[in-house]
Amino acid sequence: MELRHLKYFLAVAEELNFTKAAEKLFISQPPLSRQIAELEEELQAKLFIRNNKKVELTEPGKYFKEEVTVLFQNLERISVKTKKMAENVSGEFRIAYISSIYSSVISDLIKHLKAKFPYVNFKLFEISTTKQIDALEQGKIEMGIIRSPIHSPKIKSHLWFKDGFSLAYNKNIFQIKSENEILKLQNETFVFFNKDYAPHYHEVLLELCAFYGFTPKIIHEANNINSIVQLVKNGLGISIVPSNIAKNNQDLEIGFIELKKVNLCTNVSLITSKDDHSEITQSAVDFLLKG
Repeated sequence: MELRHLKYFLAVAEELNFTKAAEKLFISQPPLSRQIAELEEELQAKLFIRNNKKVELTEPGKYFKEEVTVLFQNLERISVKTKKMAENVSGEFRIAYISSIYSSVISDLIKHLKAKFPYVNFKLFEISTTKQIDALEQGKIEMGIIRSPIHSPKIKSHLWFKDGFSLAYNKNIFQIKSENEILKLQNETFVFFNKDYAPHYHEVLLELCAFYGFTPKIIHEANNINSIVQLVKNGLGISIVPSNIAKNNQDLEIGFIELKKVNLCTNVSLITSKDDHSEITQSAVDFLLKG
């Protein structure tokens, strides 16, 4: 039994007329009748009742039609799924993000994408902004979450949100009630992002301190926001962190004071390749922008 037998059978079963079915299939009637006869012989079942006036399905023929119809529907589903796999609606999708993005948001994004694209293998990478830009330009990731600015003709950027800054300190060591007291901390040890890891962000932090009238004594540097917060908790220094982190941190030992007087913020952006028009990428961007 070959696929063409089933295709011919369905045509006759739907038309209940060999002449019309042959026209629909763009073949002559004798070969069509021969194919149906071969099918009936293989199945050892009469599928049609034929006389000069009409063609009818037998009971086995009715059953066979139902099953073959389902079979062709499954074939169509398989074909569509295979095509989508070739169009990158299946396979692997790589997302990079900076450490200062709250992890639950990333988890929600992956849950959303997995529900919508169950055959895709999603991979997450915590990478600095500069390395994300390089990775996206080289096709090593499909989407990045960074702190702007970026300058690349190959990348499309979507502003996700503007993030302010907050002072982070250990409440068991320091008693700080407002940002007006920051100048008192000028001789304290500060923990910042590594200059090579996040150069723009590092410069912004120095600008913040200059606004409040001092140059920070930077003793500890880290490449991960969680490491910075942990160093603050351990009493090894004070830091200035994105307000996004302050709003989502529940540690009772760490105090946060939002720095509202200074007009400085960073843009958290979603970056994709300008040549990427895939359904997954658009869905990921839309989820975060609408969330």
